[in-house]
Amino acid sequence: MVATDKLFTLSQVSEHNTPKDCWLIIHGKVYDVTKFLEDHPGGDEVLLSATGKDATDDFEDVGHSSSAKELMAEYYVGEIDVSTIPKKKTYTPPKQPHYNQDKTSEFIVKLLQFLVPLAILGLAVGIRIYTK
Repeated sequence: MVATDKLFTLSQVSEHNTPKDCWLIIHGKVYDVTKFLEDHPGGDEVLLSATGKDATDDFEDVGHSSSAKELMAEYYVGEIDVSTIPKKKTYTPPKQPHYNQDKTSEFIVKLLQFLVPLAILGLAVGIRIYTK
């Protein structure tokens, strides 16, 4: 492990985003994976797409083997200044007013729920009296 104990900012690491110069941030550490691009089992596109951000989640989602994690020490160049990495935001849906689909006020709906059965009952009683 070649430990330089250098501290890098996100913008400094983000500048290394080409196939000839590729750096990644994983678990707060910075790795120069340029020499590993051709040997990466998932292809170089996977590594290149992880530049310019904290790639820890991408790395962990794949489920790398312990030998792959040991191999990382060979590419270590320093630490990331965590204060330069933006915090993850949790999604909060926008506030929306209650939506009444048929645009009828609740009072009218409740009034109709009472009057319609009453009208049907009255019509039934009227037909019964008329047919006698």
